[in-house]
Amino acid sequence: MFHRFHRLIAAPLFYCLRPNVYLRTSRNLCSKMSFQYPQAFRDEAVIDSYHGEKVADPYSWLEDPDSEKTQAFVTAQNQLTLPFLEQCEVRELFKERMTELYDYPKYSCPFKRGSRYFHFYNTGLQNQSVLYVQENLEAEPKVFLDPNTFSEDGTVALRGYAFSEDGEYLAYGTSASGSDWVEIRFLRVEGAAPLDDRLERVKFSCMSWTHDGKGLFYNSYPDQEGKSDGTETSTNLFQKLYYHVLGTPQSEDVLCAEFPDHPKWMSGAEVSDDGRYVLLSIREGCDPVNRLWYCDLGPKPKGITGLLPWVKLIDNFDAEYEYVTNEGTVFTFKTNLDAPRYRLINIDFSRPEPSSWKELIPQHDKDVIVFATCTHSSLLFICFLHDVKNVLKMYQLSSGEELRTFPLDVGSIVGFTGRKRDTEIFYYFTSFLSPAIIYHCDLTQEPMQPHVFREVTVKGFNPADYQTTQLQRLPPHLRQAPGGVLAVANIRGGGEYGETWHKAGMLAHKQNCFTDFQCAAEYLIKEGYTSPSKLTINGGSNGGLLVAACVNQRPDLFGCAVAQVGVMDMLKFHKFTIGHAWTTDFGCSEDKEQFEWLIKYSPLHNIRLPEGSGVQYPAVLLLTGDHDDRVVPLHSLKYMATLQHVVGRNPKQTNPLFILVDTKSGHGAGKPTSKVIQEVADTYAFIARCLKISWIQ
Repeated sequence: MFHRFHRLIAAPLFYCLRPNVYLRTSRNLCSKMSFQYPQAFRDEAVIDSYHGEKVADPYSWLEDPDSEKTQAFVTAQNQLTLPFLEQCEVRELFKERMTELYDYPKYSCPFKRGSRYFHFYNTGLQNQSVLYVQENLEAEPKVFLDPNTFSEDGTVALRGYAFSEDGEYLAYGTSASGSDWVEIRFLRVEGAAPLDDRLERVKFSCMSWTHDGKGLFYNSYPDQEGKSDGTETSTNLFQKLYYHVLGTPQSEDVLCAEFPDHPKWMSGAEVSDDGRYVLLSIREGCDPVNRLWYCDLGPKPKGITGLLPWVKLIDNFDAEYEYVTNEGTVFTFKTNLDAPRYRLINIDFSRPEPSSWKELIPQHDKDVIVFATCTHSSLLFICFLHDVKNVLKMYQLSSGEELRTFPLDVGSIVGFTGRKRDTEIFYYFTSFLSPAIIYHCDLTQEPMQPHVFREVTVKGFNPADYQTTQLQRLPPHLRQAPGGVLAVANIRGGGEYGETWHKAGMLAHKQNCFTDFQCAAEYLIKEGYTSPSKLTINGGSNGGLLVAACVNQRPDLFGCAVAQVGVMDMLKFHKFTIGHAWTTDFGCSEDKEQFEWLIKYSPLHNIRLPEGSGVQYPAVLLLTGDHDDRVVPLHSLKYMATLQHVVGRNPKQTNPLFILVDTKSGHGAGKPTSKVIQEVADTYAFIARCLKISWIQ
């Protein structure tokens, strides 16, 4: 199905609302520093009323990204933060080292379209990975589409792509400066010849071709007043589904589905493996639930000419249904219906009543189904999550019989290719100590044996220098190396153990996320891995919310905190861009009961002077981008203005409280390599200077 487009990401490589946050340890105490923070205007007259409770919002003017006051605030903050980072003795050493480590070849899994094979490849330091084509797996790869040519600085990125069923046409999206807005363009694959077709105002979109190769389904939003370049804050409502016919202008595209009575609904269309049906998955938020409608395309000799006669197979938001494959009218779906760890079921469209549904692969006692796909006509490949480690198994589609388990070390499958019409699969394995191993398996050969197709090594990285340990308590992953420990905490609210685990950290139970994370920190301290003054926490997006909330609640527990593109204003997040989609996970302040949940932990509204002798806030660095239209920068700006006003003026607060706003950057997707390396260097420079860490040659 289409991507979980509206979910918050924890870091650039993750499209869900569940936080993955890193606890980083370091060595020495912070020396005393004093800072003169910019004086930000406080409008004491701005007071909002929530169900009779008055809540001040003195920095609401920062919600206008284009005002002179906001731009002056951003400039002043950057002028404070950048010199601090530049004066860090090891900043350039970090950047040089990160550049050296990042300079290794990066590949995606090959995939077949038509008679050709394609894969992405980055030589090491290219800002964007390049799409290559091969006539066969032994042929020399040739550049097919190079996103580095989209812009001089690498800030225009490839965002989504789809080949026609015969492999003769390619639709691909481009986004500028990290924005979620996309323009869809087209190529004829033979000769990589560009076509004139352009689709605009595209956001959170599917791209699904009809099998006749005449056109594709996509989503777009209506025109709106003001700009739409990723720096606006206006909300995204009334998404529609269109069908575009190649060679025609966008103005003639066919409206196939709209939901005027449900402005928050978003949809994604997917054409079935046999090309006969189009399935429409409708979501209202980021919860794993969807409505499922379908249309039989067979009886349309004139093609798609208007709103489709959708059959509403599932017309509620009780569970999630994800298309796997179909044999005629019998469709296989991955679902969490009565199965929080997911199962596979068969639904016969000729007998659609729930009493006729049949279970194909039952829910496992402990393992979570991550994905399921059908390859070589009748083989199901299912990836499970077993104690946060991936397991890959093969089943018979007709019977659900388990056929084999593919051998894997402790780690994750982050790529898998192989469609129903293909006779081979590729899968990409990685772990803390293995950058990349791509396996290939020919499904027509006996014995069916995967082999290493490509293995990547990193110069200067010796896995023997590190140790990976999994602890079956709150902080499950520890990686210890000379000089430090990295811990990744799988806390409640994530999807590691299915929907029950997720729901234990959402809505009224959101505090469980913060409690678990703080317990993980306490465990690391108790077991002697670190001490509070040597402990750094880091998270992005929903993880940025987590970091800020934990800093507010337990400033004594951490020495340094770095939060990227975090959600900080929990009372107003739903009013900006796609924030309304997150109310299914957070709740909404417009509801009295949910307001009571949110006001208790909202980072912006819970900044207090720490109690206790010698207790201060840890060193704090917020990172955001001026084109982040997922979590708009105003969240970080308002939080930092409040933090500096309430805490920064206190004499005992000697740790720095900084924010850095990058230009031509968004929420993380498509960020060029040069910016990724610079951000990592800045992050470690901040930690190093605040905690007085020396560089060990």
